[in-house]
Amino acid sequence: MKRLDKGYINGAFVALHGKEIFQLINPTNQQKIGEVVLADETDTKNAIAAAKEAFKHFSQTSIEDRIGILERLKSEVSKRENELIELMVQEYGGTRQFCTMSVQNSLSAFDNMIKTLRNFEFQRTAGNTLVQMTPLGVVAIITPWNSSNHFICSKFATAVAAGCTVVVKPSEMSGLQTQVLLECFHQADLPKGLFNLVNGLGNTVGVTLTNHPDVAKISFTGSTLTGKAIAKAAVDTMKRVTLELGGKSPNIILEDADLESAIPQAVFGAYMNSGQACIAPTRLLVPKTKLEQVNAIAKAAATQVIVGLPDSESTNVGPMVSEKQFERVQSYIQLGLDEGAVLLSGGVGKPAGLETGNFVKATIFTSVQNDMRIAQEEIFGPVLSIIPYQTEEEAIAIANDTNYGLAAYITSKDEQHALRVAAQIDAGRININGFKHDPMAPFGGFKQSGIGREFGTYGLEAYLEPKAILI
Repeated sequence: MKRLDKGYINGAFVALHGKEIFQLINPTNQQKIGEVVLADETDTKNAIAAAKEAFKHFSQTSIEDRIGILERLKSEVSKRENELIELMVQEYGGTRQFCTMSVQNSLSAFDNMIKTLRNFEFQRTAGNTLVQMTPLGVVAIITPWNSSNHFICSKFATAVAAGCTVVVKPSEMSGLQTQVLLECFHQADLPKGLFNLVNGLGNTVGVTLTNHPDVAKISFTGSTLTGKAIAKAAVDTMKRVTLELGGKSPNIILEDADLESAIPQAVFGAYMNSGQACIAPTRLLVPKTKLEQVNAIAKAAATQVIVGLPDSESTNVGPMVSEKQFERVQSYIQLGLDEGAVLLSGGVGKPAGLETGNFVKATIFTSVQNDMRIAQEEIFGPVLSIIPYQTEEEAIAIANDTNYGLAAYITSKDEQHALRVAAQIDAGRININGFKHDPMAPFGGFKQSGIGREFGTYGLEAYLEPKAILI
């Protein structure tokens, strides 16, 4: 068992003022695997002060200096790629497939930002005016547990490219993963104070970061409820915010789609990252005239979904990250039954042979009405709702009838037809005929799925402030 009792402040691992302990539990077997000493307000203020002092110099560095830092960061993280994967499987319970992809995305974040930085114009003209894109200042980065190190790497790479310094509050549930990443960053010979990290709870570290006048921006990924609280508090000091929040993504199967390929793809897609993904397509919209056929294909596909130990290459759905998350998902499955949805596969309880961990059956409800809570609320687990529609216009209306707008998916044999439908969907990222990722394209949500965008040029500009100089 490992005890993590240091923060990372001003280029050094330092003893913390905070004394509270958080227990790290393996979600596969519910055994304790470590403990984290949590930072408090004093530790957080020390980290902010270090970042503020470092910003004076780092904000003046050249593009080549920043590229050099990004290159060193990637080099050091890549040396421990396998260890990062193994720890993520153990601590988070993510499937080996997902954890491998997540760590690879962490590494590519540095390359993608280098590419963005090389082509970015920090000086522009508007009319007859010189416009300088200047770094905002100290950025607070607050990350969730479902892909912790990828979020840290991506957001930190963007901050470096902009010339900002950072204080990171990762999920306390990701302590082992974060510790290895910290050690990688320490070996990258960063300027002191550029990167600071304190493990801690949202109601202490998170609140201090959000309220502190020396923090210029918050970049947060997590729940909509927490994002709203951050936005409300941040306005008192006029902090800039980037909020990537929840989702309830529709997957629209158009009339001309090949159901034999589209429906199995939709089932497995809904279970990406064991269903603990904000972009998971958990609302499957299908023509009502084909509902019986869809149900048969979906039920057959569900039998091919492997819920099992996350270290297996063949596992599709691992355990939920915590017992609390397991109970949350169970309550929604029971709610679906209570609401009158038809259970097609899965259901309440744990799969046979997996009783010791936080495992949930891969569940599909059909004949779901879009006003049911299982269709409106983010469950964050392997639960798919099949919703029938009469016309294409109704499908679009159902897709948009949600508080969220993070992602959407459309399947059609006619790409131009799918594009016309996509133009009518309120979502920040739309996939046509499959599941794709472009790390240079903007990522973020409409409505209550967030504010702002990440990745590429759009993400970099969110860490900068335009300064107009009239000569």
